[in-house]
Amino acid sequence: MAETIAPIRTRRAQREAAERRPPREPLSESAHARRNPGAGVVGEALLWAAAVAGALCIVLVILALTAHITLILFRTGSMAPTIPAGSVAIVQQIPADRVHVGDVVTVDRAGQLPVTHRVRAVAPGEGGAQRVLTLRGDANAQDDLAPYTVSQVRIVRFAIPGLAPAIVALGHPLVLGGLTLGAAGLVTWSFWPRSVARRRRRTDPSS
Repeated sequence: MAETIAPIRTRRAQREAAERRPPREPLSESAHARRNPGAGVVGEALLWAAAVAGALCIVLVILALTAHITLILFRTGSMAPTIPAGSVAIVQQIPADRVHVGDVVTVDRAGQLPVTHRVRAVAPGEGGAQRVLTLRGDANAQDDLAPYTVSQVRIVRFAIPGLAPAIVALGHPLVLGGLTLGAAGLVTWSFWPRSVARRRRRTDPSS
């Protein structure tokens, strides 16, 4: 019985054949997503969440610079039940001559933390825009010990209950560091498959 012996190909012939072979096209993003549907959905959702958070930070910075809008945290319940402890309030700086009875305002105190209470009375001050404000917390039975003479205040536009603990936690250095590392890892992971495909195409002539 005769045997058929396959011709032995030299290394040079094998290399020439590999060079003549058309290169394999790298996986497109859609194909990669079809092979890994779960990873694609999770990665896209995380990227969108990071983009929204970044856009929100940019908006807050712009509002702080242009409209003098900032955030304040309520650590006590002196304004409960209107603004309970743990709330975050959006405040805007305005001249004191625009303040009216019933407004909730934040005033600065020398050597002490600012106070945010409701305006009970407004009296003229020494200057044109200066006002003397009598304040009281909604949960308090009496007015504050002394009136406040101010030229500017921060008026509370609205408040979000229960958000203060989350903002305090986000400000912790360990949390900030973890978020930074997580964002960097997410970006690296998102672009990693395309980088691997490029390296394989450059280094593997038989692919």
